[in-house]
Amino acid sequence: MKTRIDALLSEAVQRGDVPGVAAVATDASGTSYAGGFGQAVLGQDGDMTPDTVVWIASMTKAITGAVAMQQVERGALKLDAPAKEVIPYLGEVQVLEGFDAAGHPRLRRPARDITLRHLLTHTAGFGYDIWHPEILRYREAMDVPTIGTGLDKSLTTPLLFDPGARWQYGIGIDWAGKMVEAVTGRKLGHVMQDELFGPLGMGSTGFRLTPAMRARMARVHHRKEDGTLVADLKREVPQEPEFEAGGGGLYSTANDYLRFVRMVLDGGKSARGEVVMKPATVDAMATNAMGDSTVSVLKTVMPALSNDAEFFPGVTKQWGLSFLINNEEAPTGRSAGSLSWAGLPNTYYWIDRKKRMGGVYMTQILPFADVKSLPLFYAFESATYGR
Repeated sequence: MKTRIDALLSEAVQRGDVPGVAAVATDASGTSYAGGFGQAVLGQDGDMTPDTVVWIASMTKAITGAVAMQQVERGALKLDAPAKEVIPYLGEVQVLEGFDAAGHPRLRRPARDITLRHLLTHTAGFGYDIWHPEILRYREAMDVPTIGTGLDKSLTTPLLFDPGARWQYGIGIDWAGKMVEAVTGRKLGHVMQDELFGPLGMGSTGFRLTPAMRARMARVHHRKEDGTLVADLKREVPQEPEFEAGGGGLYSTANDYLRFVRMVLDGGKSARGEVVMKPATVDAMATNAMGDSTVSVLKTVMPALSNDAEFFPGVTKQWGLSFLINNEEAPTGRSAGSLSWAGLPNTYYWIDRKKRMGGVYMTQILPFADVKSLPLFYAFESATYGR
């Protein structure tokens, strides 16, 4: 397997499909593959390795979901209580029904309260401007900054539908992170450090880049229309934000994130046997938590940031408490009921609890669902299953 995956990844770098790539996998006995090829920054010294620091973007969501569920375990948060009991603003958010002739938004009260369950399953009604033109138009009309600014005002967009009505990918898990802060009295990053990163040994994961992390950091690259890649040396998550983005603000490494994957595979235990989460909590996170709703394709509004995106078209997918769940076996060999998600710059992971396998794949390329990087991730995953 190692020989096959090494060839797969190194040849992709040699073709120029990716500037650099790191990938790691695990099975019941431990790490089954670890490798890195290419450059962290195209045209510069610095190899891409499993310890290269990358922006993991929405791979942050599962970690935020985990610390939120730890608070549910302890009774500090409730999945189905009105979220406004913790953050009053969430009782004031309205549903966007359109725009009047002057371009002003038309809003109404929602039919029901937002809950933590809604936020963790993307059924609250929030969206992202990358995939929802209504949110983009609202931001422009009301002078609301983009989520990437780290400003609190960026979270003040309306709902696209009544909470619980359907699935729509959005900023709900950023609000779940705010709820964690509200009940703990600590910044989200501090909670993550104390409750997850420390116990799991994730020493290169955080919202803020330490000097040691920055010294081995990959940069995001953009794929131009002719297919070539160019590094963006300026793109960086705000290092002094008003809020720490539980939906997409973390930096990490492939090796660090695999420790989180292993914790889920091991039912909430760290490699040292420390109980980080109760097995029942992990089971709850790994179970469909959105009723009959299903996950739909993400249609891009901003082609520079994302292509249209859907994992395994034709396979029914639902959402657990911060994980995507494929309800049928995937073409890669991933079992039905497995967990996964991704980050905007083409970072991906999966957790197959049935076969006790999982993996992490890291590149740094925009747009999301890249025409070269996503197929390479699938090929890597398939190889770990011997396909």
